[in-house]
Amino acid sequence: MTTAVVRALGALAHEAAHAPAPAGCDCPPPAVLADRADGTVVRSGSVVAKAHAPGTDTDALAVRLWLAARPDLAGVLLEPLPVQPPAAPVTAPAHLVAPSPYLTELHGRPVTLWPHGEPVDPGDPDAAPWEEAAVLLARLHRTELPTAALPAAGPLVPQAAEPLMPQAAEPLLSPAGQPLVLPVMRGPAKAAIAVDRMCTARPGDPSVEPVLAAWQRLPAWARDAAPAPAHRSRFLCHGDLHLGQLVRHPAPHGRWLLIDIDDAGLGDAAWDLARPAAWYAAGLLPPDVWFRFVDAYRAVGGPALPAEGDPWPELDVAARTLTVQTAALALAKSAAEGRNPDEVEQMMIEACARIASLPTELAAEHAS
Repeated sequence: MTTAVVRALGALAHEAAHAPAPAGCDCPPPAVLADRADGTVVRSGSVVAKAHAPGTDTDALAVRLWLAARPDLAGVLLEPLPVQPPAAPVTAPAHLVAPSPYLTELHGRPVTLWPHGEPVDPGDPDAAPWEEAAVLLARLHRTELPTAALPAAGPLVPQAAEPLMPQAAEPLLSPAGQPLVLPVMRGPAKAAIAVDRMCTARPGDPSVEPVLAAWQRLPAWARDAAPAPAHRSRFLCHGDLHLGQLVRHPAPHGRWLLIDIDDAGLGDAAWDLARPAAWYAAGLLPPDVWFRFVDAYRAVGGPALPAEGDPWPELDVAARTLTVQTAALALAKSAAEGRNPDEVEQMMIEACARIASLPTELAAEHAS
């Protein structure tokens, strides 16, 4: 990320935090919270500015932002802040940014503003909000969507017995009053990108073979090589659940909320449970934490799992896919850093080897 973009993000966040900034402001300088290929995040006071990845589909992002701003999801998703035209130079044509009150552009990158929230403390794993995350996911998955928001060929979302969000059936409309169609959840697409990244980083390296073998045993829809079956395409999903996607707002003691809606959309609700499921299967997440997570999700009627019994038949494909994705990213990252995979990364790679060794009939048992 260029220094110019970081400075522009900091200026935008600073202006929004003060609305308007007073003369002679003595605020501390903006802080870079993240700087990765998929986005750069800069904080100034109570406001966070995010520059999304180059090539982001701004039409889809605009729909996701309108979704996050819906009042009926206020207790589930962190709500974006409206943006004003930035004072920093805009280097791309204005038409590249979809018309949205929550989306602007800086130096050719889509930019959004968010209230600052208190993240999960990585130094205190015992306090990790797994149950709270499960409840938030269940509420998101149970959101009733208006027919107009679904793809033309998509199935209707089944009605929950006791809807947690009675207002969710209101039409999803743009500021101009036009019905919006929700994008597809990007989980399978991100898994495919991770595998491609691994192959590029380690061409001809035998260490990628167990990961590729596990990848090839997944059904085409999980590899983003075919549309997902109808029953795996009907729920509103986050698309990239991990503990870094949770913050307390208002900081530092507010309620937990989900952040980062870049991958949200219609898809398989099991996908949002798959990363902790993969960690549990690989031995990284303690069984008691996993069982509490599953129990909390079921307690509020999460639709991805049956109310009782073994949850794994519903989770198997997504959990295997997230195992492959995690291992692929570990191999790509370690190659870029000129090192061998660390202990945790190696556990995920070894999990792929176990997946690849499954008899074909077991690997395909829950493929649809």
